[in-house]
Amino acid sequence: MRRSWMMTPALSALLLSATACAGASSAPPSTETEVAGQSVQWVDCFEGLSCGSVSVPADWRQPDASERVTIGLGRFPARDPATRIGTLLMNPGGPNPVLFALPRLASLAADLTQWFDVVVFDPRGMGESSGVSCPTPAPAPLLAVPPDRAAFMAYAAGNERFARDCAAALGPLRDTLDAWQVAHDMDALRTVLGEDELTYVGNSYGTVYGQAYLELFGGNVGRMYLDSVADHTTSDLYAQVAPKAEVLEANLHEFARWCAGETRCALHGQDLLEVWDRVLAAAARHPIAAPESGTSVDAAALVGSATLSIRRQRAWPDLAAGLAAAGRGDAGAFVPSPPPRNPDVPGGELMGLATCSDLTGPIDHDRLVRLEANLRAIAPRVGWSEPWNFVARCAGLPAATYPPHAIVSSETPSVLVVNGNSDSATPPEYGRRLVAQLPGARYLAADGGHAVYLSGDPCVRGHVNHYLATGELPPPDATCAAVS
Repeated sequence: MRRSWMMTPALSALLLSATACAGASSAPPSTETEVAGQSVQWVDCFEGLSCGSVSVPADWRQPDASERVTIGLGRFPARDPATRIGTLLMNPGGPNPVLFALPRLASLAADLTQWFDVVVFDPRGMGESSGVSCPTPAPAPLLAVPPDRAAFMAYAAGNERFARDCAAALGPLRDTLDAWQVAHDMDALRTVLGEDELTYVGNSYGTVYGQAYLELFGGNVGRMYLDSVADHTTSDLYAQVAPKAEVLEANLHEFARWCAGETRCALHGQDLLEVWDRVLAAAARHPIAAPESGTSVDAAALVGSATLSIRRQRAWPDLAAGLAAAGRGDAGAFVPSPPPRNPDVPGGELMGLATCSDLTGPIDHDRLVRLEANLRAIAPRVGWSEPWNFVARCAGLPAATYPPHAIVSSETPSVLVVNGNSDSATPPEYGRRLVAQLPGARYLAADGGHAVYLSGDPCVRGHVNHYLATGELPPPDATCAAVS
């Protein structure tokens, strides 16, 4: 195992075929057989923490014929052997490498170490899990929405080139990055870690892994908490995107209400929505100058730049100031900035390949234009942009190997689900839709945004910690209101 994990700012990104469907509903291969005789040899990797690895088949669909790959693990030990219940597996999302920044995750797992050894893992192909370095970088995300056809096609061509050039580097991991494969890795980890049942916490994209595990290995689930569920239960693109569009539109209206009641808002005393409409209309007629950068900002760039700030309340003061300045003819606040760098570790650029192996295709410009037009009826100011923020990233990448579908399982394990009411990345409808398919699940409504537990919400943490420690779900009418 490599011992020189690098710390980069990219950790903040952690806090998104017929054959596959047939495989999802068929009996999975025995993970116990494939990892028989293995144990984790834990070694010190950071002060007070330990790392290890488990060997698994590169392709669980043909485990006997495939090469072996390594799944890298990091462990936060239980604080007191007297109160230790067992081992809890956690995935904080992404999907990204995580072990390179293990110490930064310590505070997120701190509560849980009262009862558990908390084990996190790098998803296959990333970081310490046989991490792959692709020879061609992935293209920069589309920063202007909607992109014109030429920009979209150039992005798709870049994605196609990235995937083609990366295929040789992936080797035995080619076409095996999807959640179906990761769920098998998780069950192998459960076995090697000595747990009869899986206790799991999945955040954001980690909930897709949880959904796959529930379907494939539901009988092995002890307790599972899924936070900010990314819905993998429907292949209907409109059903996937419409809830995101509605919540993003609601975020804009909440931003306007905040400004009306907050004197430090640069647009206090004005109708913020009217200002938004006026600035967008002006930028659509003629790009607004951004003198300091020597460029100008059109409507597509302005929407693309504003979307992230609309989602995050802490960014609202700067967003209001930027809108006010744009109304005066200076759109410098909306000049598109380069996206955060991927982790500078092997596999750091595989997020697109991994997520799109679980999403619906094909993705083409005309289809997304039609979807946008339909969404404008329910989210006319900004929510209509969600197809370009969410679905377009898969343009040019290989077709999904584990596409979305309704969960097919006879098991009814105990599952607790939370989605923040104001989270447009993973809106509440996603969590409720999942719970409706799981008779043993409970939905806990909570005010807040993305990654509610990991963000430290005390009410959610109280319910989740109690459930994981005792197995008792919150009452059906329990809710978590915003802390004033």
